[in-house]
Amino acid sequence: MTPCQLPKTIGVGFKPEHFDGIAEAPGALGFIEIHAENYMGAGGMPHAMLGHLRRDYALSIHGVGLSIGGAGPLDQTHLKRLKILCDRYQPESFSEHLAWSTHDGIFLNDLLPLPYTEETLRHIIRHIDEVQSTLNRQMLLENPSTYLQFAESTIPETEFLKTIAKRTGCRLLLDINNVFVSSTNHALDPRTYLDAFPLEYVGEIHLGGHAEESDDTGAPLLIDAHGSPTADPVWSLYAETIAKTGAIATLIEWDNDVPAWPILRAETDRARAILSQSFAQHAA
Repeated sequence: MTPCQLPKTIGVGFKPEHFDGIAEAPGALGFIEIHAENYMGAGGMPHAMLGHLRRDYALSIHGVGLSIGGAGPLDQTHLKRLKILCDRYQPESFSEHLAWSTHDGIFLNDLLPLPYTEETLRHIIRHIDEVQSTLNRQMLLENPSTYLQFAESTIPETEFLKTIAKRTGCRLLLDINNVFVSSTNHALDPRTYLDAFPLEYVGEIHLGGHAEESDDTGAPLLIDAHGSPTADPVWSLYAETIAKTGAIATLIEWDNDVPAWPILRAETDRARAILSQSFAQHAA
């Protein structure tokens, strides 16, 4: 099984409007990331751009439609397309979400939460084993952003993720914005969550922006919107995490209201500065 092997540096989610900016400065990034479902066609401009960039950059493929937590079996057609894509580009990393998005053959355009129970745990482990066996590569599983909690949950999310990683051999994708969003929505301390997170299994980190709203009672409600700069509290949590772990491959996600390339590059510069500071501290 091919292990995840992203360089321990900074990447961005690739958007076609940023092609020229990225292609003209190949040393500015360590890797690029694409959403798998946008590249499941056989050809066209998306593949022409990606093929060009792949010559200079490590590649992370991030899935949003596999429905790892779905109640039914994995969609074999989708899984086959995913394998074709991974075989074609041989990415250094493939990741998916701890979520579900299908029901009775219907795809729901959302990443929905799960109850953390022994039954759910066994179900997800079976799905991850199937994905890794089919792709013949190690995958990463991302912690979710959530807006509700299940009364029937019996396992803390951090322990749930750790058990999955231990039993399947997969690694974890730590989305720090998701940690902040979920913790705020549930009136929890994000640092307590991160203190319990199994950092030894983390192969990639995501940073991104969120939208600030209020629920029906006036309490803060954050939405994982990926349409704005990373918020200062998330940067602080990132710096604290990297201080513990050392450098980990870090991606800036910005999928909606996509900015001009210099704005996104400024986000990568801020992440790089934090990584550089951590490297200096660990080397001292």
